[in-house]
Amino acid sequence: MTSQSAFIGRQPVLNRNQQLIGYELLFRASEEANSAGPHSELQADTQVLVNTLNNMGTSWLIGNKLAFINVGEAMLTSDFLELLPPRRVILDIAPDISASSELLSRARHLRSLGFGIALDDFSFEAQSAAFLEFANYVKLDIQNRNTNHFQVLAARLRSYPVIRIAERVETHEQYHLCKELGMDGFQGYYFAKPETLSARVIHPTFSNALELLNLLRMDADLRQVEQILKRDVALSFKLLRYVNSAAAGLNTTISSFSHAVTVLGYKKLYRWLTLLLVTASDDGRAPPALQKTAVTRGRFMELLGEQLGLNHDDCDNLFIVGMFSLLDVLFDMPMPNILEHLQLPVPLIEALSERKGQMGALLQLTCSCEDGQLAGVVELSAQLKLSAEQLNQAHVAALAWVEDLGL
Repeated sequence: MTSQSAFIGRQPVLNRNQQLIGYELLFRASEEANSAGPHSELQADTQVLVNTLNNMGTSWLIGNKLAFINVGEAMLTSDFLELLPPRRVILDIAPDISASSELLSRARHLRSLGFGIALDDFSFEAQSAAFLEFANYVKLDIQNRNTNHFQVLAARLRSYPVIRIAERVETHEQYHLCKELGMDGFQGYYFAKPETLSARVIHPTFSNALELLNLLRMDADLRQVEQILKRDVALSFKLLRYVNSAAAGLNTTISSFSHAVTVLGYKKLYRWLTLLLVTASDDGRAPPALQKTAVTRGRFMELLGEQLGLNHDDCDNLFIVGMFSLLDVLFDMPMPNILEHLQLPVPLIEALSERKGQMGALLQLTCSCEDGQLAGVVELSAQLKLSAEQLNQAHVAALAWVEDLGL
């Protein structure tokens, strides 16, 4: 076990405005895939965690985001922690941790170095309550408590100098309750689920982006493509901004759409338009974190395709499948209705609607890395012949790429 690495998952941690402040990094060693208990399987043994973080280098600390890491007693006392950048790392302590004087003084020392301390699944009855004086984050698990108990706990914590985060928020109802209670942050995938799937009128920017995508797929005349961009200034502005972002890796500044076509060609432009489509919803309904999740999925899937040695076109298609996998939530419409408007090849449609084929399996794997329990990550990776290192490398590189876009 000592030389092994763990598979990494992530859960976004959002502030009250649904902006991303960091990720909880979840670890699962492949041998322990089926171990029981909500915390044990995510507290990878210290050696596995050390190997995984070392293999990842420091690039896993994304942009200016925080990294929340679950630590058990062994990890808390490990010297390895001091190799991590303290101002960016929040140590997530489980409720059943021993409140020994040794661990309490260790927590005090780590706080003095600049580490953040979060108390996971907190209650005043838990052993971890002894660490409250050192904590700057307290997480309340909404799934583990009835509404009344949750409200009482949230209210009592108001008198402590801590940031209160509601965790495992899986429905919009739970999110609205937490917001009404004045919680400071949220963790969970409620925002990546459709609130109501009604047959909405298609957003005008969405409609223009769709028309453009379909024209590019049909190799239409450049003038036809430019006509649409001219009637949608916001679309043109965003397109040029993305094409000139750090993530595009171009050595030249692109100043007009015709210049973009000359430098990039239709295929690359199609890719940037998919990005635009996902971030086109400017009416405030889509949380910024949801847009980031969609773009991260696209890049993550593309990089996994590269790890598998797939050709350039297949990798481009993986990018599109990942990006489009949240269109139903972004535009509040059922996926089949959206796919009717997009002239996509059959394998992409099957991957999006039924998770079929290799693209479908890669999409499932990508979504599993966002699941709080990392359900299916080990099995899907084995099926696709991807190692933990390959998966983690692609995951971290995808997160960094999305930060470079400046979404």
